[in-house]
Amino acid sequence: MRIVSLLPSATEMACVLGLGDRLVGVTHECDYPEAVRGLPRVTRTLIPAEASSAEIDRLVSEQFKTTRALYSLDVPLLKDLRPDVIVTQSLCDVCAVAPNEVQAALAQLPGQPRVVNLEPQSLEGVFAAIEQVAQAVGASAHGVLARLRARVDAVVTRSEGLSARPRVALLEWLDPPFSSGHWSPELVRLAGGLEGLGQEGRPSRRLRWDEVLAWQPEAVVVACCGFDVERTLQDVAGVQQVPGWEQLPAVRAGRVSVVDGSQYFNRPGPRLIDSLELLAHALHPEHHPLPEGLPRPYRVMGAGAV
Repeated sequence: MRIVSLLPSATEMACVLGLGDRLVGVTHECDYPEAVRGLPRVTRTLIPAEASSAEIDRLVSEQFKTTRALYSLDVPLLKDLRPDVIVTQSLCDVCAVAPNEVQAALAQLPGQPRVVNLEPQSLEGVFAAIEQVAQAVGASAHGVLARLRARVDAVVTRSEGLSARPRVALLEWLDPPFSSGHWSPELVRLAGGLEGLGQEGRPSRRLRWDEVLAWQPEAVVVACCGFDVERTLQDVAGVQQVPGWEQLPAVRAGRVSVVDGSQYFNRPGPRLIDSLELLAHALHPEHHPLPEGLPRPYRVMGAGAV
């Protein structure tokens, strides 16, 4: 059975289920695990590589007002790949190929590929999505889900013993600031924090800096959507000039962490469990050891990094 994934998270789901050898096409953003990097790319982005964060925000905002997509689908290549299953999503209008473009492409494909539409908005939703992918190709997700749930349970058990839970600001964009959404506030709660800017199961939202300052977070975790740590740090430098930033409890205590949002927090796939473990360690390193193989959150102290 030939699978085309239109989502990095779906690509990771297929691979964790042992279906990597059935993937015949992926997106331009699919880069994990390493084996998928050599697969045909069926999408490309229309966002200029050199665009600043403010420019990207403007392009996204314009997309909401028009029918213009930010990603395009290579239909001739998709025809050549002859997929039996196409995995896509309709949760986020700016994170993948637009649903109407997928439907238009389907009309041009030989045969009738099965379309698996994923819409996870929570950890349970991610587990259900993994089950969807497995069922679409006649595979079992039982063992994979049992292992993922056990890791979540281990974090929750350790968090139950905490004597205090810090106020947390988990930000997924900085110029302008955006709260985290969907599954991310849930991760904060399970990791032992209190998220006052984002809401579980709801989309992220644009913030004003005075909202962030009013929350007086005791820990700040920055996981910019689509950015690695190095790219995120470029925007962190600008945030340090925001009036009142240096007086935040998190900044004074040296509890501002930068993580790879592209690889972890922004992909609703199996590595959301990695994200939970990263976040738990960032908030409570004395209770939540960093699992082997995960990158240590980058800690920013005041106006300089250490």
